[in-house]
Amino acid sequence: MAVIYISLGSNIEADAHIRKGLDDLANHYRNLTLSSVFESEAVGFEGDNFLNLVARAETDQSIAEVVTTFKAIEQAHGRARGAKKFAPRTLDIDLLLYDGTQCETPVELPRPEIYHNAFVLWPLAELAPDLVPPGQPHSLAALWQAYDKTQQSLWPVPFVWPLA
Repeated sequence: MAVIYISLGSNIEADAHIRKGLDDLANHYRNLTLSSVFESEAVGFEGDNFLNLVARAETDQSIAEVVTTFKAIEQAHGRARGAKKFAPRTLDIDLLLYDGTQCETPVELPRPEIYHNAFVLWPLAELAPDLVPPGQPHSLAALWQAYDKTQQSLWPVPFVWPLA
C-alpha cells in the first residue's frame, strides 16, 4: 500500500469543484486526510483567487494509474486538456509524492512545485511536517520554515468536508 500526497486547486466555482474532486478521490483511495484549505492569488496570470489544499491517501495503484485517475477526475469536472499552464482551472489535481519514489516518468516525483509554491508547500508541511521528501536533506516543516513567505500571499480559509 503506497502513501500518496495530492494537491488540489481550483479558481472556477472553487468551493464546489474542490468538494466534488475530494468526493471522487475518496471513492478511489483509502484513508483520505486533508490539510487546511488556503486561498491565494493566481500565480503567473491575472485571474480569480484559487483555493488549494493537500490530501494524503493510500493506494494499491501504480504511479501511472494514479495519474490516469487524476486526469479522469479533472476531465469529469470540466478541465480542458491542452489548456494553457497559467490559466483558470475548474480542478487541478497533481501527485506530489508517492511513498519514497523519485522518478521522471510518468510524472516527475517529488513534484517540483513542492519547493516553489507556497500554496503547495504550506499545506503539505501542515499535513506531514516530519516527512523528508526523497532527495531532500530537510523535513517539510523545515522547508516551509526556510521558505521566503514574501513570494506568494496565501491564507487559510474555513472549509469543512464532507458536508453533514
